[in-house]
Amino acid sequence: MPEGDVLLLTAERLGAALRGSELVRAELRWPSAAGVDLVGRALTEAAAYGKHVLLRFDDGRTLHTHLRMDGSWRVHRTGSRDAAARSPAVRAVLATRTWTCVGWRLGMLDVLRTRDEPRLLAHLGPDVLAPGFPSRLGEGVSRLRAEPGRAVCAALLDQRTVAGLGTIWTAEALFACRVWPWTPAGDLDDQALATLLSTARRLMSRSVAVARRAGFGAVEHAVHGRHRRPCRRCATPVALGSTSGPGRRPDGPERVVYWCPSCQRAPAA
Repeated sequence: MPEGDVLLLTAERLGAALRGSELVRAELRWPSAAGVDLVGRALTEAAAYGKHVLLRFDDGRTLHTHLRMDGSWRVHRTGSRDAAARSPAVRAVLATRTWTCVGWRLGMLDVLRTRDEPRLLAHLGPDVLAPGFPSRLGEGVSRLRAEPGRAVCAALLDQRTVAGLGTIWTAEALFACRVWPWTPAGDLDDQALATLLSTARRLMSRSVAVARRAGFGAVEHAVHGRHRRPCRRCATPVALGSTSGPGRRPDGPERVVYWCPSCQRAPAA
C-alpha cells in the first residue's frame, strides 16, 4: 500500500497539473459519485493527509480518494492515447485543456463539502509529514501509549495512531532506532517513542526530497524488502516476520515486518 511520502508526491503532481484551470472533462466512475459534475470547476488545492488525497475545488467541494493496495494517479497530456482512459480499471478522469489525470484502481472515492473534511479525517492520528506534526508529537506519543501491551510495530501501522506510516517506514524507523518491532509500546518511555516518530518523519521527508530529484526508487532501504540479505549495519541476515510475531509470516490482516535480529534484539525478559 502506498505510504504517506507517495501520497504527498501524488498530491503535488495532481496540483501541478490541474490547479487554476477549468476542468473540461470530469468522469467519476464510482457508484456514489456518478452523478457529480465537476466540469467547469477549477482546482484550488491538492493536499495529502496520511494516505488520503484531497482535491479541493473552487465551488467548495472536495474530491477525496484513497489508493488502498493497488491504486494510483497518472498524469498524461490531454489528447494523448493514454489520456483516453478507456480501461475498466479507471475510476476517475479529471482533465484541463493541457493535462489529464487518471485514477486507476482507486480504493475509495467520494465528493464532500470542503468544510466537512475534518469530519472525514477525524478518526486519523496526526499526519507524520504534515508541517504541524512537530507540535503534535506529544499527541502521537499518547496515541502510541493508548494500548500499552500492543506491539509497537502494530501501533505505528494503525492510522488512528499516526497517519501515513506503512510497512516500509515503520520497519525503517524501528531499525534506525534499534527497537525490536514487537516491543510493547508501553515498555518504551516517552522520549523513545518521540524519537521513533521523529525518525520516521525524517526518513519519509528524505524519501520525498530524493524522489523530487531522482524519482521513486532512488532511496535504498536498510531492512525493508531485504529478507536474508546482510544488514547494512552488522551483516546479519535480515529477518522477516509479521505484526503478530517475529516467527510468523503475514496472513490475512497481518502486515509484513522486516528487521535485523542483531541490531534490534528483543528486550531481556
